[in-house]
Amino acid sequence: MTVWRASPGSGKVSTGPWEKRHWPSNAWDQTPRIGEKNGRKRSLLVDGRGVPLSLVASGANVHDVKLLEPTLEAMVMPRPEPSAEHPQHFCADAGYKGQAALEAVQARDYLPHIKQRKEEAEAKRTQPGWKARRWVVERSHSWMNRFRKLLVSFEKTETSYRALLSLAAALICWRQTITIYG
Repeated sequence: MTVWRASPGSGKVSTGPWEKRHWPSNAWDQTPRIGEKNGRKRSLLVDGRGVPLSLVASGANVHDVKLLEPTLEAMVMPRPEPSAEHPQHFCADAGYKGQAALEAVQARDYLPHIKQRKEEAEAKRTQPGWKARRWVVERSHSWMNRFRKLLVSFEKTETSYRALLSLAAALICWRQTITIYG
């Protein structure tokens, strides 16, 4: 028979800080993300037909309200001045509710329409002739998702991802121009 020896200790795994393996820090390691979501988010400003006017990309852990001002500032062409006869509407979902978003929208002379889906459905049911307005930007996001390279982002740098988004926006603009004038 072999001689059996009892293991020293209490039989429990030690989880103290001295037992954890410390890896040396490396300059090429990924930066730890702050927040719960990984991935990317795009904020899109479109006209009434769904043609992209402004596009901002960021990490998915950034709230929509923080992307509102950069999106409104990054328009690719000068915006025509709104008038009393032709006001410019800003339609958004509930992610843009709040005083900061309302002030940012009103400071740029937009007429805000910021509603939840539930509120839009109720207004559509109770007010005859009322149209939901948020679907235009949802359709534009769907057009962007049809570019399979953008649907799941494997780009290593934010610059290359923004370049692909700009290319997709340019193709969407081109397709909309062809349907209008072609």
